[in-house]
Amino acid sequence: MIYENISLKKYNTFGLNVKADRLIPFKHEENVISFLRQQGGSEQSLFVIGQGSNLLFTGDFHGTLIHPEMEGITLEGRKDDVVIISSGAGVLWDKLVESTINNGFGGLENLSLIPGSVGAAPVQNIGAYGVEVRNTIERVRAVSLENGSVREFTNDECQFGYRSSIFKGELKGKYLITKVYFRLSTRPKLSLEYGSLREEVSKLGSVSLKNVREIVINTRKSKLPDPAILGNAGSFFKNPAVSESLAEELKKKDPQLPVFNNDSGEVKIPAGRLIELCGWKGRRIGDAGVHDRQALVLVNFGRATGKEIFDLSEKIKESVFEKFGIMLESEVEIL
Repeated sequence: MIYENISLKKYNTFGLNVKADRLIPFKHEENVISFLRQQGGSEQSLFVIGQGSNLLFTGDFHGTLIHPEMEGITLEGRKDDVVIISSGAGVLWDKLVESTINNGFGGLENLSLIPGSVGAAPVQNIGAYGVEVRNTIERVRAVSLENGSVREFTNDECQFGYRSSIFKGELKGKYLITKVYFRLSTRPKLSLEYGSLREEVSKLGSVSLKNVREIVINTRKSKLPDPAILGNAGSFFKNPAVSESLAEELKKKDPQLPVFNNDSGEVKIPAGRLIELCGWKGRRIGDAGVHDRQALVLVNFGRATGKEIFDLSEKIKESVFEKFGIMLESEVEIL
């Protein structure tokens, strides 16, 4: 079915009532392949949209949106304590996490309650509480938007980085992910080093997959607004990586500033803290604002336009740069 001149309000978590020329949902990979082969590369404005939990529309979309709705979670294989499962791109991410934990498969528990669909997870290389999804992805199955050919990407071929992948870089806008394969464990090594995670889990009596999930969910709910109640796309900016010398200078100004070493030898600092130090936490301009419990989250109080939210983000970037000499990078994709 093809929807024309359709409102995208339910397809973006900012709750923006913008429209798209066309939106086509697909439940099966073969239907996507058939459609794309018929197009023969003639459709210029194709864009894949999942749950819209990492998008900001600054106006109507003039083109065709493809909405993957592939379902199904399958146990593909098991050897010793390693299991391979696959999930359709249209499965809600947290539904997958819940399913794996209920089956005793570890690896995704720290990523509980992240909004969005499975197909978007490798694109963004979603992460939380010291874990990134790249740690568990075995391979990604995708269809070329240009000619409908199918390709499976290994973990290395996905070129995962901090909130990035080949699907946000070299191959941005060129593939539709239909299925993701994960390597999980029945005897996982739990990652509890982030913040007070270990302490909070221990308060529940035992360190288990379900208890880790419960603490992660409770923590996220206490800090982050529910998009169903207050429009938002989660963290709007990436945490910047800076030199050790700059990090030391910042620590002199703010001794409480958390810093984290990363693989490149630089130091990662929380963008939310920089935004807060610039006085933005809890502020609003019209119906566009900064959340009062987490400065990294921009919110729509009801009637903000995408352009107004974007303009607010630019003002925040300017003030952080003026105060700290650091240019923040948007994690949310802006259309």
